Amino acid sequence: MTALTQDRLRQLARPWLPSIKASQSLCVHTDTSDIFRIDYGDILMLDHRPYLIRQYAKEGRFGLDEEPKYWVRRAIDLEAGEPKFIKLVFHEKFIATVGGVHFECFRSPHKEARILELVRSHPHFMQGTSVRDENGNVVRIIDVVHGKSLPQRLDDLDVDHRSYFFDHFPDVLNRFRESIAAIKFLHDNGEKHGDIRRDHIIVDADTADFRWIDFDFNYRHRENIFGYDLFGLGNILIYLVGKGDVLIPDLIKRQHPAVQTLNDTDVNVVFHHRVANLQKVYPYIPTGLNRVLLHFSKGSNRFYEHTRELLEDLAEVKT
Repeated sequence: MTALTQDRLRQLARPWLPSIKASQSLCVHTDTSDIFRIDYGDILMLDHRPYLIRQYAKEGRFGLDEEPKYWVRRAIDLEAGEPKFIKLVFHEKFIATVGGVHFECFRSPHKEARILELVRSHPHFMQGTSVRDENGNVVRIIDVVHGKSLPQRLDDLDVDHRSYFFDHFPDVLNRFRESIAAIKFLHDNGEKHGDIRRDHIIVDADTADFRWIDFDFNYRHRENIFGYDLFGLGNILIYLVGKGDVLIPDLIKRQHPAVQTLNDTDVNVVFHHRVANLQKVYPYIPTGLNRVLLHFSKGSNRFYEHTRELLEDLAEVKT
């Protein structure tokens, strides 16, 4: 395919760079090995297709809001005129400990590329493609999911917990069951999400479907290949049942009567300042649902080993 000329690139980019000069030469990259060389207003050429680089994407987890993700760039597909996320190769490792089990976590562009192919057209996952740049780096080109993150949607519900639980939670739970079934689809195909957390679900603005994003994390496991994913699902479920995190310090500050009955076994197995035994705080939570939550508590002696088990238990829950 004939390379695009600078004149053509300027013509395609002008709607997003209106101040571009007629003689200005746009910087074109075909090798993404050095992610910091790719700057705002540059052109990234992937599989002979031009993408205009925009801002960094932002991190949205646990106090890191607005922290730039240097390996994820907003971009415009100049041929289609559509916004995209471009995920460049970035290597990161850390050790996560859940319930006394250690998981070595690391980023894997190849894994995310595999999953993008596996979940093509699946309504509960982000969509995209992967290509290799001229140096063989696996670059993922991700469609934008229009909607709000799950925490943002929950924050939009300006009601007390009782009203939320009886009027809104049944639909929330049904949609989350579909999200768990989507993770089961990955597991049944020998894959795992690797970074399950609440802000990695986007509520689709058009369909209201919960859609998983960002599955480039992988982890090495010893006992249970799906254990880390399952703990992530449990954390989200507790968050949804509680309409947010129910925190021990907040209960103490409010002098909530539940403080007198809560003990060390009632807290989240991962985050010991969060309550998992939510029935002690909200007595109208059904026992069947609370029993599921207790699988993710510090006092549990039996954790779920497969998403199938979690779905089976949730299928019996009446709300």
